[in-house]
Amino acid sequence: MEEKKTLRVEDFSPSLFWDVDKTQVDFEKHAVHVVDKALNRGSWEDFKKVLWYYGRDRVKAIVKNLRYMDKKTMQFSSVYFQIPITEMRCYIWKQSSPSHWDY
Repeated sequence: MEEKKTLRVEDFSPSLFWDVDKTQVDFEKHAVHVVDKALNRGSWEDFKKVLWYYGRDRVKAIVKNLRYMDKKTMQFSSVYFQIPITEMRCYIWKQSSPSHWDY
């Protein structure tokens, strides 16, 4: 019988969930938010915890549909999850609304 995985807000970097009520975080209901936070603002350890809890396939599906990622995170995610960058929502969105200065 497989043991149910548990995750707590305290397992992540203290700065990761500064903007939310930590008692209200539901890791199943708020999976997109948790993956987004861990990937864009978290440490390597935070990212590994997300992969362990949700599994590679679920994280990959979430990452593919995130609306925003900075360039480095987008490139890393594309390589790590073997997703063509042109299939990532954040890349498509970035292309459809270019900025004046790219620095």
